[in-house]
Amino acid sequence: MLNILTLGDSILKKTSALVPDINGAIASLVTEMFDATDKARGLGLAAVQVGELVRLFITLAPRDKPRVFINPDILETSIEEVPFEEGCLSIPGLNADVKRPASVRVQAWNEKGRPFTLSADGLFARVIQHEMDHLNGILFIDRLEVKKRGRLITEYQEKLRL
Repeated sequence: MLNILTLGDSILKKTSALVPDINGAIASLVTEMFDATDKARGLGLAAVQVGELVRLFITLAPRDKPRVFINPDILETSIEEVPFEEGCLSIPGLNADVKRPASVRVQAWNEKGRPFTLSADGLFARVIQHEMDHLNGILFIDRLEVKKRGRLITEYQEKLRL
């Protein structure tokens, strides 16, 4: 079982590299990521969260099938932004409202090496954007106002000490 890295691990702040080849190692990583996400009751997981600095994430969004995004690019985002409470498997127990575009259009490759483009809105769009942020070394708390972020990090660290 993969270990999900948590806040404070420096790898979470690094930018992930392109996946050079979609091969058996990537297929195994994808399978393990789905298992870890399912066990943790998450909606998505980026490879960097399990210590692999490659541009890959998976989604398990409600009312959508499990999906794999390899070397993804967000092509478009809506002008409209909406706030929504987010959490993260790398910061368990911490949630906060984050404003993000309401919809996105993304291009990526699946685990079979086939390219695809899809449009997403609502929670699915949010999951995609959240996981894309991970590939760029950004945590959802980085999108918060500085004072609020500081307060939440202190709260998180206090919970860890209990």
